[in-house]
This record gives sequence, C-alpha cells and structure tokens, in this order.
Amino acid sequence: MSSLPGIGRRTALRLVLQLMNRSEEEIRAFSESFVEMKENVKKCSVCGNVSDQETCSICLNEKRDHSLICVVEDIRDVLAIEGTESYTGVYHVLGGIISPMDGIGPSDLNIPNLVERVRSGEVKEVVFALSPTMEGDTTNFFLYKKLKEFDVTISTISRGVAVGAELQYADEVTLSRSLINRHPFEL
Repeated sequence: MSSLPGIGRRTALRLVLQLMNRSEEEIRAFSESFVEMKENVKKCSVCGNVSDQETCSICLNEKRDHSLICVVEDIRDVLAIEGTESYTGVYHVLGGIISPMDGIGPSDLNIPNLVERVRSGEVKEVVFALSPTMEGDTTNFFLYKKLKEFDVTISTISRGVAVGAELQYADEVTLSRSLINRHPFEL
C-alpha cells in the first residue's frame, strides 16, 4: 500500500488494518474492481483523457467547441478545469511535462497527436494550461515552437494561478478566471 503515491507507512498500515476487518467477499469485490479498472479504462484516442471507450465523452460531445484545445499535463488538470464549469472547449492531455531532472523528454509526451490535431486545420486556438513551474514553462516553450507555424492562436492561462503551484490544487474561482483571462503566449 505504501508504494502508492501519497500513501505513507502509517496510512498504509491504517488501510491494511481496515481491509483485514472486511469480509472475504468484500475484499474479493474490492480487488476485482482494480482488475476491471485496469482492463477497461484506457486513454482517449483523440485527447489522452481517461475513458471506458475509444473516445472520451468530452471529445464526443458535439456541444463542446472543438476549435479550442486546452493543453494540460494530466487527467487531474482536466478534472480541475471541468470543476470550474467555465471551459467549453476540448482538451489535450500530454501525460506529463518536460523534466530533464526526472528523465522526461518531449518524446515521452503526447505531443505528436497534438501537432496532428492542429495540423488538421479545425483548431483555431490552443490554450496552454500547464502548471506555472520551470518545467511547465519549458514545455509551453517547446509546444509553442512546434505549433507556431500553423494558423492558430496560441494562448496561456492567466497567471492567477501562483507561480510554482500545481494546477490541480488551485481553487475553482482562480482557475476559472485564469482560463477566462488567458492571453497570447509570448517569448
């Protein structure tokens, strides 16, 4: 249990002790739900979000603005932005950010799919909504270089989100205002 992110030794012990008090039937159902999740939940073939289908419900939603793509680091950021109920476009989940210290380079991210989506000509604006950290800014710069040749507006969320903060921890009002007040990405 302690091998899971955010679970320390004490919490792991508390969880194990709690599970030991459950019936064998409950434990079996609990463990089978993890297997079912692993077998049935996959990444959306369009944006990289999680889905139980080939294409996620956001990408399939015809009411969303498919000419507006919000680029995020991971699924938690999609959930954070969706929680604001102020964004009506679609997403592109990179699956991380460029971080040489962690051994993550551009080839480790879902960048080629983003370039193809923009190349299609259907996209009018790409919003960089990566955490305002050195790694996030590096990734923004790399993506800007990849996308600047296309006829598309490139913007970034407003810096109402504190520099060095993780996007998923921002409150809904701050995150919503950052999206609404986005501005062109500049070098």
